[in-house]
Amino acid sequence: MKKSRHLHPGLSGKTSGFRKTLPEPEVLARQIMAGDRLALSRALTLVESRKPEHRQMAGRVIRHILPHTGNSLRTGITGVPGAGKSTFIDRLGTEWVRQGHRVAVLAIDPSSSLNRGSILGDKTRMEHLARLDEAFIRPIPSGDFGGGVARHTREAVLLCEAAGFDRIVVETVGTGQGETYVWHLTDILILLKIPGAGDELQGIKRGIMEMADLILINKADGELAEQAEQAARMFQTALHYFGSRPNEQAKVMTVSALQNKNIDKVIEHLEDFYGQAQATGQLEAKRRRQAEYWFDEHLDEGFRQYVKNHPALRQLAGQLRLDVLGGKKTPHEAADIFWEKFTGGKS
Repeated sequence: MKKSRHLHPGLSGKTSGFRKTLPEPEVLARQIMAGDRLALSRALTLVESRKPEHRQMAGRVIRHILPHTGNSLRTGITGVPGAGKSTFIDRLGTEWVRQGHRVAVLAIDPSSSLNRGSILGDKTRMEHLARLDEAFIRPIPSGDFGGGVARHTREAVLLCEAAGFDRIVVETVGTGQGETYVWHLTDILILLKIPGAGDELQGIKRGIMEMADLILINKADGELAEQAEQAARMFQTALHYFGSRPNEQAKVMTVSALQNKNIDKVIEHLEDFYGQAQATGQLEAKRRRQAEYWFDEHLDEGFRQYVKNHPALRQLAGQLRLDVLGGKKTPHEAADIFWEKFTGGKS
């Protein structure tokens, strides 16, 4: 493992003059696939941008790198703030690098896309991983997209894969049931919990518990060690009451990121899970379902943006919304009226 000389170029920034400094998308794609981190950072800035010209360029870059993607284990990590996600990722990623892997961490950042507020915090909390050449840490601004997952995180995953990172970690902001969005981005989803927080019983509910492939009780050390074991048994029992789940083989384990306890066992489980999913075709099937899901999401988003930018449609939608709020029309009736106007009465 080498000490990193890279400070993630392109992250500070304002987009003034940004376009002038960029090579053509085809060239940028080749640079990414050659392992150029500056090119990777520039491409990530493109996919995060809302400017139409940037989005067009990003699309061309993605088309060029697409055949060189898909060869990574994509791991999602969620949990409430304070669960120790960053410390856990630091340990997990460092061990992966020690085993010969290249690790990219995409940390969903609730701050705006302008101030990039979390990068120094992430680098501080992941102090071991941030020093390694084989690792790359990038905040992804969540913007206004629901579920704590950035709108274009999936494209960021593809770019990191094309750059040669074979272990991708998506860390979410950890703010409620909407975190299930990350399940549509990754191959395996880890839910990080802590003992003694008073939320054990509250946490046993559908949603993220149903989606999680691996539940880790973190901070299982010192005085909390026994509480962690009790919480693990409770969660393992609770899983049996959920009936049909996406992953019937979900597992509960205790770890201590601070003391590096059981991190090796977590990696062993992740690698076994990944290998089995590849061998049985489950990985390919899941990624196909995810691609379909994100197609529908972007289609819906594109339509909403179209309505927002079209004066007459925006006015019509606004009036119908007021009618619904005022009790003059039902939501279903108002939607039918909108569609009739939008399509000209054609089905």
